Amino acid sequence: MKKPFRIFLYVLTLVVLVVMVAGCSLIQLSPQFGAEAEGTRREKILQSPNYWHGEFQNPVETNLDLGFKGTVKAITSRLFGNTENLTPDYKIPVRKLDAGKLTATQDTATVITWLGHSAFMVEIDGKRLLLDPMMGERASPISFMGPKRFSELPVTAEALPKIDAVLISHDHYDHLDYGSVKELAKKTSHFFVPLGVGAHLERWGVPASKITEMDWWHEANFKGLTFAATPSRHFSGRSFSDRMQTLWTSWVIQGKEDKIFFSGDSGYFEGFKEIGEKYGPFDVTLMENGQYNELWPTIHMMPEQSVQAHLDLKGKLLLPIHWGTFALALHPWTEPIERATAKARELGVDVATPRIGEPVILHKKAPQQNWWRE
Repeated sequence: MKKPFRIFLYVLTLVVLVVMVAGCSLIQLSPQFGAEAEGTRREKILQSPNYWHGEFQNPVETNLDLGFKGTVKAITSRLFGNTENLTPDYKIPVRKLDAGKLTATQDTATVITWLGHSAFMVEIDGKRLLLDPMMGERASPISFMGPKRFSELPVTAEALPKIDAVLISHDHYDHLDYGSVKELAKKTSHFFVPLGVGAHLERWGVPASKITEMDWWHEANFKGLTFAATPSRHFSGRSFSDRMQTLWTSWVIQGKEDKIFFSGDSGYFEGFKEIGEKYGPFDVTLMENGQYNELWPTIHMMPEQSVQAHLDLKGKLLLPIHWGTFALALHPWTEPIERATAKARELGVDVATPRIGEPVILHKKAPQQNWWRE
């Protein structure tokens, strides 16, 4: 081996090592990346029937590897593919929430308010819940890079009143936001999260006494409500070293009269029928409907599958989520709702299409305007 080439290899190796050390140091020093589960939390993970071979497993075989061809296609599609209509070219109508009027919840009606993407405020049996309250500007660990929110929030995390409970589906940046949790920690009574996610919250200032971690099919009673963590088909991770190290879940919320299903993120699988048999019928299903691609069909549903999953769950009212807020895939931003509502009409499914910030009151006529066409 010639000396100049040997020197080049030494320098290249040194640069790679420096970059790796710098990256690891950045993750350790930057709280937004979260933390690893340790101690009793780690022991609980190791005892889970859903954790083996060093990571959490999906309920059915799920290929997460794009492969060489798939990776090349994903990169070329991002660089050279059709990017028309990925984001709105007009101001999205958002219904602003008056924080001063949110001090009390309604005991007589279940009210569900979409905050954008998969974030919801749910008022049920006099309790106020937040689901995946990602209320930051970017779905990213970096404040100046990454997918940016299409529109303003209907209400900020700072302006929200006291929250009884927050439910988190998994730890991806578009569902679990560092800044939002830091703000909500001050005003939230309790956090319910999948196994391992509590480590992130503790690093961000949430006391361990306010965190309940749950495995699939486990239930928790909270102030007259029942929360059940149910399976989903997805994955987790906030950095290059922690993939599949925390669990991902869907949620069942059961009150005195009403039952809500919240999908989190999931590819389609037979598990929806199992959840429907055990906990259905549901008065409303909040179903993932967006950020899909033919390259990852097992971890995000196509819109037609979202409608079928709603039927599997024995749902009454379908409320499509996970669209209209961030561009995380290469489909036009209105395509998910157009395809889902078309399939719903075909199958006779009742669909709610509220504007961001517009409340849906269960058992009353749901908003169904095509606001995205304005």
